[in-house]
Amino acid sequence: MTVPLGAGDKLVTGKAFYDLAVQLGYDFFTGVPDSTLGALFAVLEAGERGYVSAVREDIAIGLAVGAYLGGRTPIVLMQNSGLGNCLNALTSLACLYKIPVLIVVGWRGADENDAPEHQLMGKATTDLLRAISLPFWIPTQHNLQELVVVASEQRIAERTPCALLIREQVFA
Repeated sequence: MTVPLGAGDKLVTGKAFYDLAVQLGYDFFTGVPDSTLGALFAVLEAGERGYVSAVREDIAIGLAVGAYLGGRTPIVLMQNSGLGNCLNALTSLACLYKIPVLIVVGWRGADENDAPEHQLMGKATTDLLRAISLPFWIPTQHNLQELVVVASEQRIAERTPCALLIREQVFA
């Protein structure tokens, strides 16, 4: 039984997402802060256990791989622009060696109303994930809990990294 993330049209709080992740067995969080995931980063930076801030997304992937090899269950947090920074670490390390890390990506530029610097990567994000054969889901506040569970189960069953693309309207 999982803790419900929210009800109705309420946005998901960072604390509710963190609590669900811990309930699902995640015990190591790393990443590069991002405004789309700001509510979750606020919880982690407030002192929740298992958080290591990274200076770059490829470093976060390396930290997560090391944590996994040390017996931990990692989540990596980043903005979609950081996918470009970590492609080599992701494909040559995590994917190649079947490290089942969950990657939570703040998806800037997912729609036309974002800042110009996010629009090109926003359009390319899903194609990029498909190009490297990385399973991904695009949750809303209504199905985030379900898709976190689905992604978590698939990452274990297939021993592969999986990603959740989080639009700005999901976290409170």
